[in-house]
Amino acid sequence: MRGRLLGLQSGETNYVRRGFRGATEEVRTRLEQIGVAFLGGYHAALEHDTQSSLATALNSVELELRGFAFEGAAMGLALLDFMTPWRRTRISEFLGGAGDPHAYMVQVGAGWVWARLPISARRARQRLDPVLGWLAFDGWGFHEGFFHWPQYVSGQLPPKKLAGYEMRAFDQGLGRSWWFVNGGNAELISETIGNFSANRQPDLWSGIGLAATYAGVVSETVLGRLRESAGSHWPHLAQGAAFAAKARQRAGNSTGYTDLAAKMLCGLSAMDAARLSDMTLENLPADAGQPAYEVWRQRLQRHFQRQNQRQKILPGNNIAPQLLAAKETINS
Repeated sequence: MRGRLLGLQSGETNYVRRGFRGATEEVRTRLEQIGVAFLGGYHAALEHDTQSSLATALNSVELELRGFAFEGAAMGLALLDFMTPWRRTRISEFLGGAGDPHAYMVQVGAGWVWARLPISARRARQRLDPVLGWLAFDGWGFHEGFFHWPQYVSGQLPPKKLAGYEMRAFDQGLGRSWWFVNGGNAELISETIGNFSANRQPDLWSGIGLAATYAGVVSETVLGRLRESAGSHWPHLAQGAAFAAKARQRAGNSTGYTDLAAKMLCGLSAMDAARLSDMTLENLPADAGQPAYEVWRQRLQRHFQRQNQRQKILPGNNIAPQLLAAKETINS
C-alpha cells in the first residue's frame, strides 16, 4: 500500500524527460542507470518492513550502482519517518546498521525529503551524523538542481529558508546536479558555473568533483578538460573527488573508473585519496566557529592548494610527500 501511495514513476529520472543536455550515449546510459538504482532503493524502503530484508534487497543491486540504491532507500526511510512521528528512528537505525558503509549517500538521500516536505531541517539534522549530516543539505541542493534546473541554471539563490552554512552545503549539492544536467560535458559545466556569483563557484566545483568521481563515467580526456576548466577552483574540485573516493572506499564499491577520476582530478589513486580524506578528518575541532564538516573540507582544499604550489600534480605522483604535506596542513 505504501508503494502504491508514495511510489515515484520511473520517468522522474529519465534523461530526456528532464531535458538534460550534453551527454554522450555512454554517459546518458549511466545517468539513467543511476536513476533506476535510486528509484529501486526508494521503493524497496517503502516495501520492506525490516532493515535486514531491506539490506538484502539493496545489496542485490550491481556493486557500482549500489550506493545510489542506498541513497534512494534513505529518501524512502526519511519520508516514512516524517509520516509516522511516533517512530522517527528509521534513518538513525539505518545509519547504525546496514546503511553505515554508505553513510555519505544515506545522509544525502535524507535531504531529498527535506526539499519536498515542510520538515524542520535543522531539527532533522540532529538525528544524522554530527559531521556528515551536512550532506543532507547537499542532497537538498542536488534535488533542486535535478528537478528544477531551468530555475537555477542562471544563478538563482538557494531557498530563503536556508541560512548560514546551510546555503553553502546546498550549493555543493547543486554543483553535483550540474554533472547530471550537463551530461558530464566539461564545457557546459564550466559555462553553467560561470553564471553564478564568484563566491558560490568554489562550492559548485566541489560538487562537480564529487559527482564526476562517484557517478562517472567519462573519458580521461573529459576529466582533463574538467580539471583545466576549474582553473583556480581546482583545489575544490579535487576535494570533492577525494570525498567521492572515500565514499566508495568505505562502501567497498570502488572501481577502475574511481581510480582514473581520482588520479586525473586529485593526482592520487582512489585509495590514496581516501587515505588523505581519513587523515584530514582526524581531530576536527568542536569549536572552530564553523562546522567541523567545513573544517575538514578546508583541510583538503589547503592541501591541494599547497601541493599545487610545490609541484605540478600529475597522475601517479608518489603519495608519501603528499601525506606529509597533509600533516603540515592539519597542524597549521
